Amino acid sequence: MSIRIHIPTPMRQHTDNQAVVESSGSTVKGLLDSLGQKHPAIAGRIFENGQVRRFINIYLNDEDIRYLDRLDTPVKDGDEVSIIPAVAGG
Repeated sequence: MSIRIHIPTPMRQHTDNQAVVESSGSTVKGLLDSLGQKHPAIAGRIFENGQVRRFINIYLNDEDIRYLDRLDTPVKDGDEVSIIPAVAGG
């Protein structure tokens, strides 16, 4: 099973400058764990104490996982996941 993960520009340094990385897993958590095994430095940018960092948003096919089953949201072949860091300013 292959799922595409879109990596935001500020995190690409942790994925060998790849904008899209293919990974596998049965849930969003499994997918991100697999990504962290391939690219260990990115895990610390996404997770804090086992949870997605407060200012990181994860989307599965354009839907925020916070409104689905969060990290337990199931994924299937062909899905796309986007990691979106929140932007602040004013």
